[in-house]
Amino acid sequence: MLHDLLIEPFQFSFMLRALIICVCVGIICPFLGAHVINRQMGFMGDALAHAVMPGVVASYIIGVSPFIGGIPMAIAVALLVGYLVRTTKISNDTSIGILFTGLFALGLVLISLLGGTQINVEDLLLGQVTSTSKTDLYVTLALTASVLFVMCLLYKHMIFTGFDFDGATVVGLNANFIDYLLLSILSVVIVVTLQAVGIILVVGMLITPAAAASIVTNRFWKLVVVGMVFGIVSAIGGLYSSYHFDLPSGPSIAIFSTMIFAVAFLKNQLQLLTKKVPMTN
Repeated sequence: MLHDLLIEPFQFSFMLRALIICVCVGIICPFLGAHVINRQMGFMGDALAHAVMPGVVASYIIGVSPFIGGIPMAIAVALLVGYLVRTTKISNDTSIGILFTGLFALGLVLISLLGGTQINVEDLLLGQVTSTSKTDLYVTLALTASVLFVMCLLYKHMIFTGFDFDGATVVGLNANFIDYLLLSILSVVIVVTLQAVGIILVVGMLITPAAAASIVTNRFWKLVVVGMVFGIVSAIGGLYSSYHFDLPSGPSIAIFSTMIFAVAFLKNQLQLLTKKVPMTN
């Protein structure tokens, strides 16, 4: 019985593709998410997921992979936010809010103009990893490998810049370049994640596993590793739930991620309460 529950879904090629993509998402999202929560960029991740909509819609219109329109759009928005913050008096949150609402609205208008016949809005908003093609799989694997390579190569530089931007500049690091690079990588990861969890729930994979890991660990490298474990468990658990209970994949993955965070939080609170309770004979 248990064997059937675990093995049965992967008799189908579309589920195998979905599994591989989910594992990729479960790895790269918490890895980048550790840097995102350290820099308090959670809102940026959510905004980029929404702002990328016009690019994704345009890809569907011309009949190409959403990666083709989504990644350039996301990178352009991320770099524009960084530019506005550094060259104007507009705050980070304000810049994000302006671009987020304007571009998301533009995406909805494009869908409306098409009459909703060519694009499944539910797939865009909630994700549908089970409908991905072989091309999507190969692109996801290539992007995942590229992101991991760059993140590992510049791991120490990104940590230094994240914790002490001015100090990194003083010792000779190009902190502005590293920041822009991180924004570009964040853009790529968000577009990759959209297939699995959709526009609305991207933060569920980008932030929640890393946040849960931050509760149970006290070192940055441990946060990254534990976050990846939580991310993979969330992605695979959500995929199983999606298959066996006929649920949308995105919300299922996000719910698993939130449950893991809740367990980590309760465990942490219980440990704190135990320490505060005085020992009695």
